[in-house]
Amino acid sequence: MNKVLTILLFGMLLASCGTSKKILYLQDMPINQLEQITNKTDITIQPKDMISIVVSSKDPQLALLFNLPRANYRMGTSSGSSNSNGEILGYTVDNKGNIDFPVLGYLNVKDKTREQLAQFIKAKIMEEDLIKDPVVTVEFMNLHFSVQGEVKSPGEYSIDRDNITLLEAISKAGDLTIYGKRDGVVVIREENNTRIAHQVDLRSTDLFNSPAFYLKQNDVIYVQPNTVRAGQSTVNDNNVKSVSLWISIASFLTTLGVLIFK
Repeated sequence: MNKVLTILLFGMLLASCGTSKKILYLQDMPINQLEQITNKTDITIQPKDMISIVVSSKDPQLALLFNLPRANYRMGTSSGSSNSNGEILGYTVDNKGNIDFPVLGYLNVKDKTREQLAQFIKAKIMEEDLIKDPVVTVEFMNLHFSVQGEVKSPGEYSIDRDNITLLEAISKAGDLTIYGKRDGVVVIREENNTRIAHQVDLRSTDLFNSPAFYLKQNDVIYVQPNTVRAGQSTVNDNNVKSVSLWISIASFLTTLGVLIFK
C-alpha cells in the first residue's frame, strides 16, 4: 500500500512540474540582477495616424494662429470659440507622412515621435520669429492595438503613451486563459506596405529582444490555443477524448483495487 501511494505521489509531482514549465512566464528571468535596456523604442507617427497639436504662449492671441478651433477651446486660449462641446480636431497624416499645419504649411511628420514633432514645430515657429516662447503639445488620437485568441478579454485597445510592451498589452486583455499557448503568441504588424508576423515565447526572456516586444500602432496580437482547446473545437475529438479518459480512469481504478485488496 505504501509503495502504491509513493508511486502515485511521485507521478503527481512530475505532472505538476511539467505543467509549470508550460505555463510560467519568463522562467529564466534572473532575480536581483540589473539588466541594461538597449532596445526601448517609442511609437513614431505613420500615415493615416491622427494627432492633435496645440501651441500655447504667454500671448494667447499669437497662439490662436497655430491652433484648430476646438483645440483652442480645450486649452482655454479662446473662450469665445463657437464650439462649446470641447471636442478636439486633429490632423490626419497623409500617405506621404505630411500634415497641413496653420501658418507653417505642409510639414513632414512621418517617423517622428511625439517629443520630436513637438520640438520640430517649436523650432520652426521660433526660427521664423512668429512666437518667442511657444509651448507645443502633441497627442495621439486614434492609435490602437488588437488582441485576439486565448485571452480573457479580446478586443481593441487604445495607445495613449509613447510606448507599450507586449506584456502590458496582454495585461490589458486580462492575461492569457489557461488554454493559451505561452510559446504561441503571434504579433502581426503592417508598415510601409509590408506585413510580418513575429512569434514569441512568454516563458523565455528572449521575449525582451523580440522586435515585437515594444508594440506599434495597429499591431494585432493573436494567442494560439493549446492542444486541449484545439481538441475541444471538434465534437468527434471531444467524444474520443471523453471515452479514452473514462477508460483510462477505469483501468487505473481496477489496477489500484487489485493492488490494495490482493
